[in-house]
Amino acid sequence: MTQVGSSYKQHPVDDAYDAIVIGSGMGGLTAAALLAKHGGKKVLVLERHYTAGGFTQVFRRPGYEWDVGVHYVGRVNDPGSEVRAAFDHVTEGRLRWHSMPDVYDRIRIADRSYDFPSGLERFRDRMKQYFPEESGAIDRYIAAVCAAVQASAGYFAEKAMPAPVARLIGTPMRSRFLRYADRTTAEVLSQFTRNRELIAVLTGQWGDYGLPPARSSFAMHAMVAHHYFGGAAYPVGGASAIAAAVAPTIERAGGRIAVAAEATAILLGADGRAAGVRMADGRELQSAIVISDAGARTTFARLLPPERSAAAGVLKTLAGLLPSGGHLCLYVGLRRGAGEPEFDATNLWIYGDGDHDASVARSSADPDAPWPVLFISFPSAKDPTFAARYPGHATIELVAPAPYRWFERWADTRWQRRGAEYEEFKQRLAARLLRALDQHVPASRGRVEYSELSTPLSTQHFTNHPRGEVYSVSAVPARFRVRALGARTPFRNLYLTGADACTPGVTGALFGGVITASVVLGRNLVSAISRHAAQDAVLPRVS
Repeated sequence: MTQVGSSYKQHPVDDAYDAIVIGSGMGGLTAAALLAKHGGKKVLVLERHYTAGGFTQVFRRPGYEWDVGVHYVGRVNDPGSEVRAAFDHVTEGRLRWHSMPDVYDRIRIADRSYDFPSGLERFRDRMKQYFPEESGAIDRYIAAVCAAVQASAGYFAEKAMPAPVARLIGTPMRSRFLRYADRTTAEVLSQFTRNRELIAVLTGQWGDYGLPPARSSFAMHAMVAHHYFGGAAYPVGGASAIAAAVAPTIERAGGRIAVAAEATAILLGADGRAAGVRMADGRELQSAIVISDAGARTTFARLLPPERSAAAGVLKTLAGLLPSGGHLCLYVGLRRGAGEPEFDATNLWIYGDGDHDASVARSSADPDAPWPVLFISFPSAKDPTFAARYPGHATIELVAPAPYRWFERWADTRWQRRGAEYEEFKQRLAARLLRALDQHVPASRGRVEYSELSTPLSTQHFTNHPRGEVYSVSAVPARFRVRALGARTPFRNLYLTGADACTPGVTGALFGGVITASVVLGRNLVSAISRHAAQDAVLPRVS
């Protein structure tokens, strides 16, 4: 895989740039690419890690490669969808997709299994086969999901509008969406059915946005559920292919992605405008535009003088919103004999029972309690190039929720130097996950060659998220009323991008970048993307 970015330490920044982006996650890369493509701007992207991509990066061990955040993406199967158009636009068609199996997700509750097939009507029919007495409830649920998603278009369009226009026409657009966002997923589904098993199945993807039904906003649930109704796909070449495909769009306009390049402060001029960044080595880089993909909390509490953020009221607003939860991920490498079939690429969601909220509460209070959910993913089976790149090997990932407080006692230790007690705790958790793998994926038995566990402290180290959260600000109902979670900030020429400018997840971060670039350039780039995507030189089909 082509290396994305160049080392800041080995190749210091000497040129002047029109804009500086802090962070190379999906939102930062998208904003930079669109400023280059539509504004002709020379953009410097700064990444504190040694590799670019944020949660789209991968990590490697001899013979193996695993993604760290991209497990599947919806709506890229359809070349006419807005998601596919956005990816095609920022990558100029360089990114290819490989379709997941027809059944992309399988929900297992105790000894019962429920498949999510591709296609809205096929999904509807399958749910009615499982729950024939709940036909009306299933129809009402799907209608509510679609209505919430339809209403979201105006809500996010308002975020990209010039402030005067947003004040004039934005309120009714927001209000329509907030009718769905203000209620929890459990509240909405309880209006349709009292069948707890049906509710458990319909909310079986809650790990994709990080909150169980009684805590999550129904709007967030609806956007994720709708996102996958048409099926899902995976990047050909693995998740790192995303950043590699975006980079040339930035570089063609003279921009650069610098890795091992940590920005420690955002500079404000005497007039309160963003004026550049201060690097960890003390150097100050000037720029008329600064965009932060570091997350709202990090931006306002760490990168800006706290007293300036407090005076603007931002810290008080964000203090009312909890960060999303942490997670464990066990990265497993397996031997694969010549001619042996690859694993089924269908994602597995494993639940001990159907009460998601109670299971989360039990597990959060006791690390030895049963996992509230196990998400099992098969990245090598999803990528058609993996076998050629890593012959004789296969990979599996097991993801489970894990609150930061389990690990908080080691917060002041260094990565790979956290001490024997931490390593023993990790080994105990990893052993439990390996037993679960043996139970739920029998084909893995006797083939495991390597395993490695990440914790919320790993996430904290590599992403700089304060409490190792994977989805930044929690997708609770109150999140969607906070205007500080958008591209504009109280400081002129300083903008947010990524998930906190839109919604959690890779696609949410992608459109966070679209919103931010629209605000910076004063253009409706959603329409521009739809119009120009078909004109890009290469438009690959889903393989």
